[in-house]
Amino acid sequence: MTTPDHLVTAQQFRQLFLANTPFLDVRAEVEFAKGHFPTSENLPILNDQERQQVGTCYKEQGKQAAVKLGHDLVGGELKQRRIDAWCSFAADHPGAHLYCWRGGMRSNYARQWMSEAGVNMPLIDGGFKALRRTLMDEIDDAATALQMVRIGGKTGTAKTVLVNAVAFNVDLEGHANHRGSSFGRRVSGVPSQIDFENALAIDLMQKRQAHANQVLVLEDESRRIGACAIPEGFFRTMLVSPVAIIEMPMEFRVQRIAREYVVEMSEEFNQAYPLDGWARFEDYLTQSLVRVQKRLGLERYKKIRRLMDRALDKQHKSGDTADHQDWIEALLRDYYDPMYAYQLDKQKDQIVFRGAYDEVLGWAQRYSQNHNQSHNQRGAEVP
Repeated sequence: MTTPDHLVTAQQFRQLFLANTPFLDVRAEVEFAKGHFPTSENLPILNDQERQQVGTCYKEQGKQAAVKLGHDLVGGELKQRRIDAWCSFAADHPGAHLYCWRGGMRSNYARQWMSEAGVNMPLIDGGFKALRRTLMDEIDDAATALQMVRIGGKTGTAKTVLVNAVAFNVDLEGHANHRGSSFGRRVSGVPSQIDFENALAIDLMQKRQAHANQVLVLEDESRRIGACAIPEGFFRTMLVSPVAIIEMPMEFRVQRIAREYVVEMSEEFNQAYPLDGWARFEDYLTQSLVRVQKRLGLERYKKIRRLMDRALDKQHKSGDTADHQDWIEALLRDYYDPMYAYQLDKQKDQIVFRGAYDEVLGWAQRYSQNHNQSHNQRGAEVP
């Protein structure tokens, strides 16, 4: 059986993602919110309310009645406005492709109506579900085919910065939009689990294409990063991969954390919430500390909270952020450093290199490009 010219099948899906193809997603808003692709735009053929009405009709009266109701709900001027929006999207995004959930009636009707308006857009066979299957297969394949090296180190050693400085990398915290600690949430919120997995898969696919036969560099992470979880098979491969440790002085780490978690975060809150940005920033810091209270113990928590409150008061009154370094250093010494030392001890046999940031960066770049020679490079390598 010949595939219609307008229908794009699974054999072509990989190329679409490699090319950052724009997608027109005609599912309802609630479906889009649960998961979509980075290059997709949501212009529903049935919005949430209409979809719910049609779904109820289908359950109670059957398919024929549901289809009729759909046409009744989306007709006349409303239908024309939706067609105009799709055609405008097509004009602004050459090469765009169309999908719904499974490549069924919604996307077929949308394509037909656009075609009648003089605009032809390729249709994804199997819809969003089939495209996503391609991406999940990519993550599974990467987990079995790739060699990886993890970048570890205490909080504030610029691990994420180093990972992004190596060509063949994935920034897991970037995809999760979270810094991976109790203080790690970002003002802009977190992606859904599906969005996290989609972005990770596309990143892997594109970088594997550009950097064949290299070792993947990523940060040493827990499985959960904020609200997102690293896919199980991929995480299992991470766990058995070698680790390179960044070692930096306390002063460097404190200053870096103060810049990221205080200066930059307060600016982000003020920009996002002009009316109450300060109050939201203050709540973000204090509630992040509350989340580790149990592990800190009450007395250490009270001590660090006093230092934090003093620093916040001074920053609010004068803009001076210097006092934040006191609570940051105390939190590192009393909580993060002991916790990391315990975690690192459990994988000490996998540590293959230790050094300052620049030393680890140079080692990681060499290791990624030619791991067979990496153990002969100079530096504080662990036998």
